[in-house]
Amino acid sequence: MARHLKARKPRAHWVLLSAILLAVTGLLAVNAFLTGGLGTEHASPTGSATGVPAAAREGGAVIDPRGEAPRTVRPKDKMFALTFDDGPDPEWTPKILDVLSRHNVHATFFVTGANVARHPGLVEEIEERGHEIAHHTTTHTDLRTAGETRTWLELRATDLALAWAADRTTALVRPPYAATPASLDDPAWVAALRLGDDGRLTVLSDLDSQDWRRPGVDAIVANSTPRSDAGAILLMHDAGGDRDQTVAALDRLIPDLQARGWVVGTVTETTGLVDTGGRPDLLTRLGGLLLVAIVQLAEFVTGALEFLLIAATVVAALRTILVLATTGMHVRRVRRDRPSPVADPVTVLVPAYNEEKGIEATLRSVLRSRHPVEVIVIDDGSTDDTPHIVADLRLPRVRLIRQANAGKAAALNTGLAAARTELVVMVDGDTVLEPDAVPTLAAQFRDPTVGAVSGNAKVGNRDGLLGKWQHIEYVIGFNLDRRMYDVLQCMPTVPGAVGAFRRSAVLAVGGVGEDTLAEDTDLTMALERDGWRVVYSERSVAWTEAPHTLGQLWKQRYRWCYGTLQAVWKHRHAVFERGAAGKLGRRGLPYLLLFQVLLPVLAPVVDVAALFGLLTGDAVATTLTWLGFLILQTIPAVIAFQLDGERLRPLLALPLQQFVYRQLMYLVVIQSVATAVSGVRLPWHKLERRGQATRV
Repeated sequence: MARHLKARKPRAHWVLLSAILLAVTGLLAVNAFLTGGLGTEHASPTGSATGVPAAAREGGAVIDPRGEAPRTVRPKDKMFALTFDDGPDPEWTPKILDVLSRHNVHATFFVTGANVARHPGLVEEIEERGHEIAHHTTTHTDLRTAGETRTWLELRATDLALAWAADRTTALVRPPYAATPASLDDPAWVAALRLGDDGRLTVLSDLDSQDWRRPGVDAIVANSTPRSDAGAILLMHDAGGDRDQTVAALDRLIPDLQARGWVVGTVTETTGLVDTGGRPDLLTRLGGLLLVAIVQLAEFVTGALEFLLIAATVVAALRTILVLATTGMHVRRVRRDRPSPVADPVTVLVPAYNEEKGIEATLRSVLRSRHPVEVIVIDDGSTDDTPHIVADLRLPRVRLIRQANAGKAAALNTGLAAARTELVVMVDGDTVLEPDAVPTLAAQFRDPTVGAVSGNAKVGNRDGLLGKWQHIEYVIGFNLDRRMYDVLQCMPTVPGAVGAFRRSAVLAVGGVGEDTLAEDTDLTMALERDGWRVVYSERSVAWTEAPHTLGQLWKQRYRWCYGTLQAVWKHRHAVFERGAAGKLGRRGLPYLLLFQVLLPVLAPVVDVAALFGLLTGDAVATTLTWLGFLILQTIPAVIAFQLDGERLRPLLALPLQQFVYRQLMYLVVIQSVATAVSGVRLPWHKLERRGQATRV
């Protein structure tokens, strides 16, 4: 059954990937802006007030700077304006509203646009209870340090949020970090003039409860109590921290004032101001709806990414523990149960397509094996001198079979049909075998339940940073992951570079499948579903040539990843099967999907979140998290290198691997998933060879 893949060029998914990353980046930027992580600065009072008119510093707490001379307004005598800053807050605003309702008074809530967008229902409740909504900028930024553009953004964003949440506009603005009129300095006056140019009134306070300091209920009540009968505006807070003292103080302050004949109300009620608000038009309301939706989506994405960072850390730690534990079990088992050699002859199959630069080294290394071997080279329609080189070498025990180009799987099936031995070893046309590779592979078949054996492939061309990165990846993958798969009896892949099989077992499952791009993974899974064990032999060393450019690496990993997805889908029913198939389905397949598909798909946005955390959030926590990930990779890497007898020096390239190599692997996975979802069938990807798969 030979179904050839349709050679259709896959669509590029860079636009989709870029759009997703840009959208996530934009949402994180929105959240960072709203939480004060971008472009915020709080200025200390300068003390200089040479530009502040005396009327503003000595007048009422409500300032209208729009005329030639500023006009100020204060509450009438024995009238007390309650105001609350920084909300709405889902915990404390409702409690404060309950206190106000219990004493039948109204207040003015100076809300931030960010909190309005996060909790529009609370704003609606404030309005429904008859309270006044006023403006406290969007991000609680200090308008004394904000330029004209930032001020405009702060005002407009809150306007939009209020338009949707409260169906209101307001001219009342309390600048964050503002105090009494007497505290006005030159930067604060410039900010007030900007507000006036935009048609706004600046609302300061006459009394500051200092509740944000949490000085105690008695102190808050004392700070909030007027010293005379002159009207006053009180500053309190309904957000920004624990406000239990504020709630308790309010429950004492209001009845005390009422008992002394004070009228408690909103800023407009106590000052007599009119025309301080209105209804927004439909376009403004729709803009508010869009803003609220974006803010809430940004909150969700940020929270999800924070969860993912924590979950990824936990999963990485559990994976490290699992891999190291199973590695220890495998090492002890190998030392205890090393199989003795077998005398069964072995056929080595070498599928070759345009391998002129490496085929001679491959054949000579196979013939140096310390085991009787016959070699079958299957030339799959090469367009270079590969078949001529093989023929001209006239090597003993080497047969050449030529066929029209049909792909690697078809070439292997041709070799299986021509083989005359039960044990076959399959290697790539650029593989260089160690002399002990074939005998150690064959020895594993003393166990009659073993159907295939994975060898230990090593990178031969390690020069350069790209070679070192692949060397690290191969050592960790073969010496830890395959040991784990062996112990858990769920080996997903016997690599094409070096692997051994029972010929009868392969033929029983229909030969090497030709309907995926990962024929090695497909065949391994098929054997396990047929009841065979697949094991790992770390002493069966082979050297392979790794891609030497990023473009070649992309082609190779794209094919591997896409082929793995095809194989997982093809053998998905193993999840419900028993025996060796069930172990593959319930252990191997989930592990593959989690660590080779899901986490890499999510990794780019997690990296973006980490970058934003470094720039706008807790840089120490973000750095420690990143170092934790690095440590979780370094510890297994050191153990793998020591088990494989490798020098540790290449691991110095591991930190840099996080910034380049890992990102490329992420993109490969995302491109592969997108290709699989879109249903595109990929042609065979042939890599350029340089004949560098030599022993190091």
